[in-house]
Amino acid sequence: MSPNPQIHNRRKVELSAPSTKPILITGCSSGIGLCVAEGLKQRGYRVIASARKNRDVKRLAAAGLEAVELDLADSDSIQRAVDRVLSMTDNRLYALFNNGAYGQPGAVEDLSREALRAQFETNLFGWHDLTCKIIPVMRRQGEGRIIQNSSVLGFAALPYRGAYVASKYALEGLSDTLRLELQGSGISVSLIEPGPIESRFRANAYVMWQRHVDPTGSHHQAAYRAMQERLTRDGPAVPFTLPPEAVLKRVIHALESPRPQIRYYVTFPTYLFGTLKRLLPHRLMDWVLKRV
Repeated sequence: MSPNPQIHNRRKVELSAPSTKPILITGCSSGIGLCVAEGLKQRGYRVIASARKNRDVKRLAAAGLEAVELDLADSDSIQRAVDRVLSMTDNRLYALFNNGAYGQPGAVEDLSREALRAQFETNLFGWHDLTCKIIPVMRRQGEGRIIQNSSVLGFAALPYRGAYVASKYALEGLSDTLRLELQGSGISVSLIEPGPIESRFRANAYVMWQRHVDPTGSHHQAAYRAMQERLTRDGPAVPFTLPPEAVLKRVIHALESPRPQIRYYVTFPTYLFGTLKRLLPHRLMDWVLKRV
């Protein structure tokens, strides 16, 4: 029980009020993006869901969501989506939830420049492009919430995830800097750092591994065999996997709290690695991460 029930109850009231303020969400074809879009719509928000493929946009619309096509790797697609969203909302947008991303597996030494560039185009450059187009709208309003769906791998590196780790480390640094530059504007920037969440992330990562990594002759062939088994396994790949509703809960707080947090941990591994990184020497932390 909260040590101060009055504060606890007031906070519950503050975070339960529905809102008709519009929010744009990227990566809504499945997983976290779809869950957050549906959850916020049920809560009373005006949700504009986006997806890269037209067939997914049609499916979202058929499910009752306002939806637009938005490919984060394509600047023209981003501009078209922003223009359409603002025409739908009378040039207002209270919040942006950057979520659309994928993981590129593979040992760093086996990743081509093209594979790294593709990872950053979607996971970082597209988010940056979209965010910069939305910030002037929020400045005119005098308020706004930018929520970045980062990862536990935004501060803790794991083997064979180097491209994804690099994109999320970069996102964290860019977001921290943006937050400092937006102080006094009424616009907040929050990072959500999930660990394992139920989604199509593994299936999509396996497709990208097949596309960009040739294991033939690689020093890491044994590790790749284990990785393929993990990526194609049915059910949760690792312990402590949570449903996407765990992220939705943090998004709601970041949207509705008078003082949104800078970082939101989600799942036990994120709390664990966050604590260990503060306490352990670097080499001991490497020993732990190598054995995950």
